[in-house]
Amino acid sequence: MLLVKQELLAALANTLESLSPGAGSKAAFESPKVAAHGDFASTAAMQLAKPLAKKPRELAEQLSAALLATPAFGQWVEAIEIAGPGFLNIRLKTSAKQQIVREVLSAGANFGQQPATGEKVLVEFVSANPTGPLHVGHGRQAALGDAICNLRASQGDSVWREFYYNDAGVQIQTLANSTQLRARGFKPGDAEWPSGEKAPAYNGDYIADIAEDFKAKKTVKSDDREYTASGDIDDIDSIREFAVAYLRREQDLDLQAFRVRFDNYYLESSLYTSGRVEAAVGKLVAAGKTYEEDGALWLRSTDYGDDKDRVMKKKDGTYTYFVPDVAYHIAKWERGFHKVVNIQGTDHHGTIARVRAGLQAAGEGIPEGYPDYVLHTMVRVMKGGEEVKISKRAGSYVTLRDLIEWTSTDAVRFFLLSRKPDTEYTFDVDLAVTKNNDNPVYYVQYAHARICSVLAGWGGDAATLKDVDLSPLESPAAQALMLLLAKYPAMLTAASKDFAPHDVTFYLRELAASYHSYYDAERILVDDEKVKLARLALVAATAQVLHNGLAILGVSAPSKM
Repeated sequence: MLLVKQELLAALANTLESLSPGAGSKAAFESPKVAAHGDFASTAAMQLAKPLAKKPRELAEQLSAALLATPAFGQWVEAIEIAGPGFLNIRLKTSAKQQIVREVLSAGANFGQQPATGEKVLVEFVSANPTGPLHVGHGRQAALGDAICNLRASQGDSVWREFYYNDAGVQIQTLANSTQLRARGFKPGDAEWPSGEKAPAYNGDYIADIAEDFKAKKTVKSDDREYTASGDIDDIDSIREFAVAYLRREQDLDLQAFRVRFDNYYLESSLYTSGRVEAAVGKLVAAGKTYEEDGALWLRSTDYGDDKDRVMKKKDGTYTYFVPDVAYHIAKWERGFHKVVNIQGTDHHGTIARVRAGLQAAGEGIPEGYPDYVLHTMVRVMKGGEEVKISKRAGSYVTLRDLIEWTSTDAVRFFLLSRKPDTEYTFDVDLAVTKNNDNPVYYVQYAHARICSVLAGWGGDAATLKDVDLSPLESPAAQALMLLLAKYPAMLTAASKDFAPHDVTFYLRELAASYHSYYDAERILVDDEKVKLARLALVAATAQVLHNGLAILGVSAPSKM
């Protein structure tokens, strides 16, 4: 059906060009607002009526006759109906809709994929500080970032996954001090332990684990570092290095369990040691975009739409937190990534304007909207009808590992992607382990497994189905399923453009529902061989699209459940 649409679109373009030179480039089809009105719609007659000095309906009649006279419309279109002031509602022949089955089975895992564009895209996500386990917010970010990478790759982009972490801040010293206290035998609640809401200490049990392994002089290895503890509890530098390496390993294990990988880990500390922070500040000063006031260095960020100018360098000589961000993004630009997407929590909203202002002011030719941001809200967790807020492992929040252990990686990924990133989300642990149609990931996976069971019951060679006669696929349920299959590529393109993996979850749930309805309406393994093979081809194509869509989300497509 995709090839059918391309042929029809080419015929429409040629016809419009013959009526009005230049109009062919604007040829397009829309989806009718009401499915019963047809399969495609065109507003070309209304758009051309004024320049051609004709009434829209009169032009629509002329355009309809001309289109039906073309070979493509003659082969694939059953009727063109004129509605309202001049809409063309195009109704396809059943044979046109059936072509999508062959296209899906021929393309297989590549169905919906677009050719390489040559564009390099860097997606930065998770970027958790190495001071504790990953929490459920990091999990939402990991699911979002990975799915967005998969979406962009499906559209032909060359995608680079990057994890940036702050290994140079005050919190790293707090981590070292907390670990040292634990190594000396102190624990939260002791007189020697920092107390109070803003006390500089981490209270989770994981700190005790780090301290014990440090004293045992263990070696830890993560994706980006390896370190052996000195075992000397007075050696705060060794404690710091070991604790960071330990937690980086723990985060790596969580991400591996979540089936997320990264191409690069970028350290905040490297921005200082490499001189990138100083160089970025120098660019802004040289460009005349800074000024000194009250002993501080300020960025004229209001020149770029910010609500007020921002301090870059404080009186004590230290930089504010957005300055290394500017240096980091200049580095991204210089590495050739002119399309960058940052997945961050909504608490980062205030930094967007000042980072973009710094980048534009740096004189590197960086455009106004660079980088793109996808901001997500935090996640509430419900279990047993009550909200869960505390994990013993972390001390003050539910970890990603908790969620995976309570449910499954598939459930966590699908659930965390099932809403727009900026909407509040409540993760229902009890629902996630339920094996019924109320559980959306189970509902979609069961549709795929159900088809695999049908194909296994048939026992034939699935590869031969792409060549079978599809003419028996004429029922309303079969046509509805085929039309939905045909929407998959356009849905992927739109979801990639809008950074909207939740659109994939919506589509998969709709496709699963359409399949379940079809399964209930028509028996597949019938005695009539021609009918049986056609129906098997349709459900095999449906399984393929379910598999492809779940892969975009990083969710498995089981053959048995």
